Amino acid sequence: MSSDVIVMGGGIAGLATAWELLRSGATVTVLERNLCGQEASWAGAGILSPLLPWDYPEAVTQLTQFSAHLFPRFVEALQVETGVNPEYQASGMLVLPDSSSQAYVEAGTFDKYSRLLLAKRWCARHAIPVQEVQSRQIAPSLIRDTAALWLPEVCQVRNPRLLQALIKAVKVLGGKVVEHAEAAGWKIERGYVQSISTVAGERHSAGQYVVAAGAWSRRLLAEHAAALEAWPVRGQILLFKAQPGLLEPMVLDERDNFYLIPRRDGHILAGSTLEEAGFDKSTTPQARETLLARAQALVPVLAEERIVAHWAGLRPASPHNIPVISVHPAISNLYLNSGHYRYGVTMAPGSAQLIANMILGKLQPLDVASYRWPI
Repeated sequence: MSSDVIVMGGGIAGLATAWELLRSGATVTVLERNLCGQEASWAGAGILSPLLPWDYPEAVTQLTQFSAHLFPRFVEALQVETGVNPEYQASGMLVLPDSSSQAYVEAGTFDKYSRLLLAKRWCARHAIPVQEVQSRQIAPSLIRDTAALWLPEVCQVRNPRLLQALIKAVKVLGGKVVEHAEAAGWKIERGYVQSISTVAGERHSAGQYVVAAGAWSRRLLAEHAAALEAWPVRGQILLFKAQPGLLEPMVLDERDNFYLIPRRDGHILAGSTLEEAGFDKSTTPQARETLLARAQALVPVLAEERIVAHWAGLRPASPHNIPVISVHPAISNLYLNSGHYRYGVTMAPGSAQLIANMILGKLQPLDVASYRWPI
């Protein structure tokens, strides 16, 4: 089988990359080790912003803001092509600051600022609307009424439906999707990938290769990614079923980095854990108890009997949450689009456009130096 581009990985990064390339006229094959759209991209919450964006390096801000700009057209095009509604909406994010944390010191000075002021100044610098409010003014179902930050333009998407739309759109545009195609080895000669073989004994060849296998990317690249820092971090989430409208905004409690994400039909996601558990994707009773207690501490009606699901996913962790979106330093037709850690969905359209531009030789809309392959 031969294509212009082979994309290794059928999660949000791989599918968005394939879709972007297909729309530019390339022929694309997606190889997925299991089933498309069933790993971290599906398991996440679909918040289209870093949880506390003022705590991240500028490279994360640059990419998440670029992606946020692309998202409306991204989901509109997918819905037109497939008829699947990803439920993209600006539900806003209410941040409950941790009043017990020590005052932060602004870089370069000895003046101490509260978390609220630090966040407000960051939002002003990045043109993000923010208001200081009382929490129950925005979310009356909260038990706590405290000074909070309201970011009304933060959006969300229902990521399982976004993945459904992407899988369908890739196929509609003529992309080949091969599932249960776990990679077994690379054939590389003189700094150029000739082909990749699978455990099933198939061999696939293309002009260009993109690894977008999330937490499995380093394992897939093996000795070709010796300097790459990437590892799986497990996250567990509870799903509650409540009355639609019980909670309208997304709510983030800074004390635990714990969030509640309401869907239009009354479902509410509560998460998530950060666990170093290797490639173990199982759920645990301890995480269930912790997440339930945190949910009830914010909205008491989110009781045990309202839990309808509990799952886990493996995030592709990276230092400082900065992904690698780059060509290999020594293999001219091998690219990586991975390491998005907690924000794979958030960064998906931006990352896909950047990697597609590299492959197609197009100018970049922003400085990509921060995302280069480590050597």
